[in-house]
Amino acid sequence: MKMQVWRERLMSGQWFSCLPAQLQDSLLANARLRPLAPGQRLFQRGDPPCGLYAVLEGTVRVGAVSEEGKEALLSLVEAPHWFGEISLFDGQPRTHDACAVGPCSLLNVSQAALLELLDEHPQYWRQLALLMSHKLRLAFINLEQLSLMPAPARVANRLLMIARGYGETDTPRRVLHLPQEQLALLLSLSRQTTNQILKDLQGQGILKLGYGEIEILDEDRLRLLAGG
Repeated sequence: MKMQVWRERLMSGQWFSCLPAQLQDSLLANARLRPLAPGQRLFQRGDPPCGLYAVLEGTVRVGAVSEEGKEALLSLVEAPHWFGEISLFDGQPRTHDACAVGPCSLLNVSQAALLELLDEHPQYWRQLALLMSHKLRLAFINLEQLSLMPAPARVANRLLMIARGYGETDTPRRVLHLPQEQLALLLSLSRQTTNQILKDLQGQGILKLGYGEIEILDEDRLRLLAGG
């Protein structure tokens, strides 16, 4: 029963839904449920590889903190995303920290189980490569926007990307559970700049701001601001 529930939740994601049925079955058969309490660390930079994760519920924060205490927030991973594949390819330690923003339910397929599966079915490496290449493509897009786009366009682009699950989901969300502080960190903008841009967009009727959330009221105008 639990595998069927997991499958239904994960099938809303592009990557998992496009996998061969046998690979879907193998991942779920080898998966173990991993609950996390708010703020609980999943892994930290330098930890040994621990396999692949899928988010069933909640949000996982991926980033790093410098010795001076400055934080870099790279991603907020939500359902039905999978993550952790880099260490599967190179066998190297984790590159960043990952912790739960609130209560989370994850699936974990261990490194050993994945390598055994891929030894038996080497053709499945391509599916894992597609998962990683999608994220690499997004990273290049974000770097380009950071260098070339003005701050309002970057905010608009990131909100649209989050609403569409970074390409993982077909149906965009109107309400994003995203505190302004986290959006600012994702974009490497000051909180003051981000707050002012969001207030301007709210004044234009494009967004509605709430406590810890942002509602997209006019996606077409937001897309125009993003340059789309």
